[in-house]
Amino acid sequence: MNGIIEPRVLKGFRDFLPDKEARRLATIRTLEGIFSSFGFLPIDTPVLEYTEVLLGKGGGETDKQVYRFTDNGGRDVAMRYDLTVPFARFMAAHLPELTLPFRRYHAAKVWRGENTQRGRYREFIQVDFDVVGTDAPSADLEILLLMARCMEALKIPDCRIHFSHRGVFNSFLTGIGVGEKAADVLRTVDKLAKVGAEETGKTLSELCGPDGARRVLSFITAKGTMREVADRMAADVPPDCSGIIRLREVVSRLEELGLSARYVLDPSITRGLDYYTGIVFETFLTQLPQIGSVCSGGRYDDLASLYTKERLPGVGASIGLDRLMAALEELGVGATEGRGPSVLVLFMDESLLGHYHALAETVRAAGIPAEVYPEKRKLQAQFSYAEKAGIPYALICGEAEKARGVVSLKDLGTRRSWDDLSPDALRGKLKELHG
Repeated sequence: MNGIIEPRVLKGFRDFLPDKEARRLATIRTLEGIFSSFGFLPIDTPVLEYTEVLLGKGGGETDKQVYRFTDNGGRDVAMRYDLTVPFARFMAAHLPELTLPFRRYHAAKVWRGENTQRGRYREFIQVDFDVVGTDAPSADLEILLLMARCMEALKIPDCRIHFSHRGVFNSFLTGIGVGEKAADVLRTVDKLAKVGAEETGKTLSELCGPDGARRVLSFITAKGTMREVADRMAADVPPDCSGIIRLREVVSRLEELGLSARYVLDPSITRGLDYYTGIVFETFLTQLPQIGSVCSGGRYDDLASLYTKERLPGVGASIGLDRLMAALEELGVGATEGRGPSVLVLFMDESLLGHYHALAETVRAAGIPAEVYPEKRKLQAQFSYAEKAGIPYALICGEAEKARGVVSLKDLGTRRSWDDLSPDALRGKLKELHG
């Protein structure tokens, strides 16, 4: 090969340098800790699935965004566009091995061939959490609580979780005579925040007529406390509507837990995917409303019916990690741990190579990340490396220090030093400095 290949990346795909990747992994670890505290368990599924598995229930627009091709074996395959549909297939395939209700979480990459924009890419990470095997209100409530706990753990200053119920909206649409157009109306309403009430009203008029559009807009723009909005929604559906009964139950329990201020009953929340059947929700950051929802989901009681005759009702949510990370960076909050070593062991003498690695092991045993500079160079070069790498402390040990069983520790920011530290004194000082 004569020429050098240009090291370029496809549009919508990205490399991550260490600092950003460390923040991303730290954020995932934080979320995984919250999931584990609720009793959720980790799973994984393949990147590639048979196309018929993925496209069975996604919905028209999603199907157009799927990366689909014929593999070397002539199979029609596609890359997963979310984690929910593969999870439904997973449940059907492994049902005898699982205990119901099953709580899972899954953080992994997904792919969609959509237009890129701020916080939206063609390759991105979703973080999903679901409860499958029960249709109880407790499961809906648990997902709502978990969404709030995740936002709290990431130190997001203020957010609101908006929720509604697809079944209630479908019942309302049937009542005004446009039930057969429910899927199109739902997708139109789902874009309300993006295109505005005027454009939404035009599209609704084409679907439902002027009077139908007026009634839909009135229904989805109801405001007030959760109880007041529930009462307004209830007035437009039959009294035995199971969806409104479920909404009232969830509202009552959120009030009982003293969490009313964090949640908004919002009839305009419909979610665009076809597989949602019950409660649906989206999470908005008060200080960054323009970034859209960072955690969305809902109940999908019929999704697994594509792959099994066993009824597997489920409810779950998905965090769009890339959009969330963009928001955390702009807000200046979130996980900051795991950015790299805290201590650099300087290389002073080639004969002490093994000792330097032993010192690094001592530091790591105290729970503090450390690395050894790999070769003997001038101290200024090693200090410069530490500064560029963001390493705050240097460990210094020459033949004299080794003979006496001590080391020196230097704060590279303040230039302060602590000399003649024994191994115990070193561990104590590092724990003190590391917090």
